[in-house]
Amino acid sequence: MTTRPPKSGGPKGRKPQAGKFDAGKFKPGKFQADGRARTGPRTSARDAAERAARNRGDDAGARDPWGAQGAAAAAAAPARPAKPRRDAAAPRGPLAAKTGSRPVSKRSEAPAPAPAPAPAPTPGPTRREQRAAASATLASGVQTLMVEPDEAGMRIDRFLTARFPLLPFTRVQTIVRKGELRVDGKRAKPNDRLEPGMSVRVPPLRLDQPSERPRNAAREQDDAEFIRSLILYEDADMMILNKPFGLAVQGGSGTVRHVDGLLAALTGPDGQKPRLVHRLDKDTAGCLIVAKTRLAAATLAKSFRSRAARKIYWALTAGVPRVRQGRVSTYLAKEEPTDADARMRVAKHGDEGASHALTYYAMVDQAAQKLSWLSFKPVTGRTHQLRAHAAHIGHPIVGDPKYFSVENWELPGGIQNRLHLLARRIVIPHPRTGKPVDVSAPLPPHMAQSWNLLGFDATRYDPIVEAPEA
Repeated sequence: MTTRPPKSGGPKGRKPQAGKFDAGKFKPGKFQADGRARTGPRTSARDAAERAARNRGDDAGARDPWGAQGAAAAAAAPARPAKPRRDAAAPRGPLAAKTGSRPVSKRSEAPAPAPAPAPAPTPGPTRREQRAAASATLASGVQTLMVEPDEAGMRIDRFLTARFPLLPFTRVQTIVRKGELRVDGKRAKPNDRLEPGMSVRVPPLRLDQPSERPRNAAREQDDAEFIRSLILYEDADMMILNKPFGLAVQGGSGTVRHVDGLLAALTGPDGQKPRLVHRLDKDTAGCLIVAKTRLAAATLAKSFRSRAARKIYWALTAGVPRVRQGRVSTYLAKEEPTDADARMRVAKHGDEGASHALTYYAMVDQAAQKLSWLSFKPVTGRTHQLRAHAAHIGHPIVGDPKYFSVENWELPGGIQNRLHLLARRIVIPHPRTGKPVDVSAPLPPHMAQSWNLLGFDATRYDPIVEAPEA
């Protein structure tokens, strides 16, 4: 028996007509309120919005774009400009040419609005602001610093001292020695040189709180006047100071007043602070070179590394050497490697931390076969080199608390028990012109007193000038 499928539409094959539905005639759920038959489960966008609102627990009406509230909000919103629509009756393609209609020319369209001018670039931070920010964030964690072109050739310890002025120099040496600082992922030594583009990894550190009093205008002026009173030579790129006895070059444990801190009073309007190029011991007086710009500092530092700088030191020593002019060549190493200011000892080649040190000396004058006026020309620049070499040849420098160890020796009357060592003269190529800059420092007061007492003439010819340069 063949059965015929029911006609589509409503029950009994009849199509539903609007307005003629009887609520009791049909079972609920068969048709929707608008007369459309339900053919299966259906989820509308409104159902999804209401369900999401119920899950969130908020009012569905506020988020319902189809409800009354949503319609009111949509009516209140500003209308968007409608896009121009092509007339359905307008001919297209080849038909347009036949009917004589022309496409709209681009020239007849309204010109596009000119783009808004780009905001002016914000000026970058100055060098002073960069250093201050680096010092402030140093304790926050590991940092990676990039070497700038004007920092080429700088020693790794000088690089960190320049970037973090509040970090003590002894602390810098400690973290480098322990391998906590890496350059391009490798361990670095304090005397390693940097090249532009290298990355320097700095470990988390805790900066020591500055022990100095808060700086004020009056103190800044006093420091500036004091530094200027020490100037022996000055130009736009560099200056040479006559460092007095007892003034440290850099800060350390318990050192509050030092040359590096005083130089901050001479900071220029651009934030450029004069930079130290080399160091002298705290109790050594005489010529100290300071660069006014980073470029000059790098150039002068290269002159020291290439041994283009010539230095002459004067000293008062115990005894009279049998060889009036000689050469001292040894290896020097620290007795305590962890102490930055430890005593140096004469070591052997290959010993840990040993570096070659070469010094020429010449006797200028002597007094009663007890004291000698020696002139030194160091070829290398090791820590305490002249003091250690003078003690090594048996004639330590008078007033040296570390290396003077002559038994049964009494200090002559009228001579102060202070280190009698002076950085007398320095000759170095100018960082810009390359011409030699030759500067000499006078005797400090305690050495001038000894020279007068012993009858030494400071204008006497110095035979060390003729000593070899290497």
